[in-house]
Amino acid sequence: MAGPETLLEKAAAADAAQAAFESGRKPAPKAADVPPPSLYAARIKVQPKSVTGKYRTIKWAVLIFCLTLYYLAPWVRWDRGPDAPSQALLIDMGAPRAYLFGIEIWPQEVYFITGLLVMGSLGLFLVTALFGRLWCGYACPQTVWTDLFMLVERWIEGDRGARMRLDKAPMSVEKFTKRTAKHAAWLLIALATGGAWALYFNDAPTFVVEFFTGRATLVQYFFVGLFTTTTYVLAGWAREQVCTYMCPWPRFQAAMLDDQSMVVTYERWRGEKRGPHKAGTSWDGRGDCIDCGQCVAVCPTGIDIRDGLQLECIGCGLCIDSCNQIMDKVGRPRELITFDTEARQQARAKGGRAKWKIVRPRTLIYAGLLVLVGVVMLAALLLRTTVEVNVLRDRAPLFVTLSDGGVRNGYTLKVLNKRRESVDFLLGLKGMKDGHLLVQDVGEAGEGQSVILPVKPDKVATFRVFVTAPPDKERDERVEIEFVLTNPVRGEGDAYDAVFVGPHVRHHHDRD
Repeated sequence: MAGPETLLEKAAAADAAQAAFESGRKPAPKAADVPPPSLYAARIKVQPKSVTGKYRTIKWAVLIFCLTLYYLAPWVRWDRGPDAPSQALLIDMGAPRAYLFGIEIWPQEVYFITGLLVMGSLGLFLVTALFGRLWCGYACPQTVWTDLFMLVERWIEGDRGARMRLDKAPMSVEKFTKRTAKHAAWLLIALATGGAWALYFNDAPTFVVEFFTGRATLVQYFFVGLFTTTTYVLAGWAREQVCTYMCPWPRFQAAMLDDQSMVVTYERWRGEKRGPHKAGTSWDGRGDCIDCGQCVAVCPTGIDIRDGLQLECIGCGLCIDSCNQIMDKVGRPRELITFDTEARQQARAKGGRAKWKIVRPRTLIYAGLLVLVGVVMLAALLLRTTVEVNVLRDRAPLFVTLSDGGVRNGYTLKVLNKRRESVDFLLGLKGMKDGHLLVQDVGEAGEGQSVILPVKPDKVATFRVFVTAPPDKERDERVEIEFVLTNPVRGEGDAYDAVFVGPHVRHHHDRD
């Protein structure tokens, strides 16, 4: 049975519904009838305005450098001798190995790639702690190609105002022509980008000829198409959406920043109270910001830096260039928007001064780790060997007993010769006296206490090796042995521990 409070609540609801009916109004919908708010927000297209200034000039210089390096690097030649690829930068998936000028990385040396990635991450941490999102604003591939695509867009469709009017205008011959030309140019740039990426995995001159004559493989055409599509979509359509929603870096960059990080900053203490200003009127009782909105108009992500540092800010500094132009026009000091630290801004707001502390715990940690990993990488590179041997013992049969009572084990040896010259390696055996070696298919030099293993330049050679032990009633069932491989000319080599297995024999102390 319902309690008094429930009955009172029902009575009150009934009275409210009756009053609404009598007054001609519809009763308010119940909470259950109200649909939940949508969590989807439609994209507000960002149309950045072109701007000139110091930071825009730096961005153009970095863009030209990065694109020149990207498109031309695969064409640089490097002489590695006969039968070796002559491309300075090449990742040969068929070999497989990677070439970086005079350095050759084999699959088993993938730790070098890991080390480079770790160094890149630590370097990014250090740069972020010092300068904020400097990488994002200037050298990130998404930023570089988006800048290039927007440049083409401005050439064809005009600056911000013209593009916004074109978006709102109905379809016409002019609009269709401009849009077609823009997307055609974007696709050509994207194709050049995807094709250039493929050059890093193939000999550049050969690949270009095969690609345009239809002799490239389906895999090659697929990856060129893949990178063409991703470049076109990300740089042409997604743009700031990649930085805001797809890239993980903005989410955890806050962990790298502190009050000594140099970031794009609005000097609120100087700019407020903001508002329009007429020429000739006094600046007393107000700030330098005239609320013109130009800092927002030039921002590639469409944010208002006056609201403070935000996730979407990529630290490009274009708002600084735009604001400086306005300050020049109204006769106020530049750098109302500037690169500065939070600590210095707080000090200046109080009329004081503060130094930029570059050396602090987090920068020391990042720099120290970067140097440590770099030293380890350099040591590993300088101490890397040019020969490696790997041994696999036969499992079936474990051993063979010969007619004279001797015991033989079979092994498969893989010898890696990283030099660009043929080497006749000397293979010896340790841990077993009177052990006899026999190598198949190498002639007379492949039998004896030590044998010769010829290996071609920059190759992995496989050998079938048999180790024979003479009859010995005192020998253990398992004997630890070591294969020793030596380059007799250069004195370098490698060794591999293995096991020799024989039948169980009774020792004198067993019989006792």
